[in-house]
Amino acid sequence: MARIKHYETMFIVKTTLTEEEIKAQIKLVQETIEKNGGEVAGTNDMGSRKLAYEIKKNKRGYYTIYYFTAPTEAILEIERNYRINENILRFIFIKSETKKDIEHWTKQVESLQKNKKTAE
Repeated sequence: MARIKHYETMFIVKTTLTEEEIKAQIKLVQETIEKNGGEVAGTNDMGSRKLAYEIKKNKRGYYTIYYFTAPTEAILEIERNYRINENILRFIFIKSETKKDIEHWTKQVESLQKNKKTAE
């Protein structure tokens, strides 16, 4: 039986896409997480920002962070999907292992959920 761990992933989508295409790419990542046994706990949509350096001739990128729990095997499949998606410029996974890391992860998710409720 696979252990469920806490993760966060940040990915950068090309800004040369239309707004609808960017939203579709973000939704595709969420669907990939859920399809592989993960559960999204929170999302931080950071929007379009200037990149620190040019990536594949792009100077700007659309940043999104997902906080989720998933079995360890799911990360390989999610990463594979990132790599074959030409619209994702960069990505990173952060695994929360220690008690302190998991507490920080939980506080981030709670903060995102509170901000979402006040925005509505």
